[in-house]
Amino acid sequence: MSLPEAPDAEWIDHRDALDAWLAALPEDAAIGLDTEFMRRNTFYPQLALLQLGWNGRFALIDPLAFDIGDALQPRLGTGTAITVMHSAGEDLETLSPLLPDGPCVLFDTQIAAAFVGMGLGISYRALVAELAGADLDKGETRSDWLQRPLTASQRSYAALDVVYLQTIHEQLTERLRQRDRSAWFAEDCERLRRRASHRVGDPQPQRALRGAADWPLDQQAMLRRLLLWRDRSARRLDVPRPWLMDDALALSLAQHPPVDAADLDQRSRGQRALRAPQRAELLALIASPVDADELTTTARIPGHPQGDSKKALSDMKHHIDTLAGKLDLPPGLLCPRKALEEYVVTAEWPELLEGWRREVLHDLLVGLLPG
Repeated sequence: MSLPEAPDAEWIDHRDALDAWLAALPEDAAIGLDTEFMRRNTFYPQLALLQLGWNGRFALIDPLAFDIGDALQPRLGTGTAITVMHSAGEDLETLSPLLPDGPCVLFDTQIAAAFVGMGLGISYRALVAELAGADLDKGETRSDWLQRPLTASQRSYAALDVVYLQTIHEQLTERLRQRDRSAWFAEDCERLRRRASHRVGDPQPQRALRGAADWPLDQQAMLRRLLLWRDRSARRLDVPRPWLMDDALALSLAQHPPVDAADLDQRSRGQRALRAPQRAELLALIASPVDADELTTTARIPGHPQGDSKKALSDMKHHIDTLAGKLDLPPGLLCPRKALEEYVVTAEWPELLEGWRREVLHDLLVGLLPG
């Protein structure tokens, strides 16, 4: 397997050069894109480098040197250009200030690889090795991308992350066509694009804390209230959510409210971003009783399958494994276990299984629900 040489990549540190680079692209170009970002002590990822590639031309764009602003929108956010990325979720979140609705057409190579029989969650390095016969050096994975100037090794690593996207895109596009999976794949990419570019938090965050599934509804509503406050505050202060209130503290405060400010201070030690103003907000939030509207709008937390539900889950999993084999898809791509557990407990069709998955799975699974 060959060791690739770093390509010549244009270093772009002002807006005019970026506009000129993008203007030279055809309307229907398949543009390779990657980012390097840092997320150590902030809520929002900090874009440190943007890499672009098309038809043997490569650019390393320095967002610390100038305001990229809306430069990407005319070419990537609208029209027929295809944005080719690998495992794009975090990159799309990082780019959301520049592409609020994400790229108009997204081609995620990791998702495509899963649809064509290369496994679920394949790494970019493994994909390059399989489809391009090159062995990428991942030595800069944990590099400090906010430092300037970047080292030669960093620049090489960053450029190579987009060099092979064009050939990978071409090969995977053909394999998707051969398997008649292009429409399903496009639907999953569109779902990812919408989810990653959606800048509002989960309206029902309590559903992720399944340890509270057997709580009374008023306590679940209080937990939801605290988690929504945490999300709003973390965004406003630009700090990681757990720095304000980790899950354990949220569960504790919702189930056993603090008796006074001193009690809250004692129990919240170690929450490094929970300062006096935030503690005061939190105490007032907990002191206000849950009202009828909150009870109505709080979705119950799905518990873990038990008894008949557990048996039904096992039966469903068996049928899904069989169907996945017939469709030559990874079972986790066809039906993520989290969605299946939610369905067997709530009997409500999960949003994650809408679209092509509903067409394939609904009639199979609905008859297996516990009576």
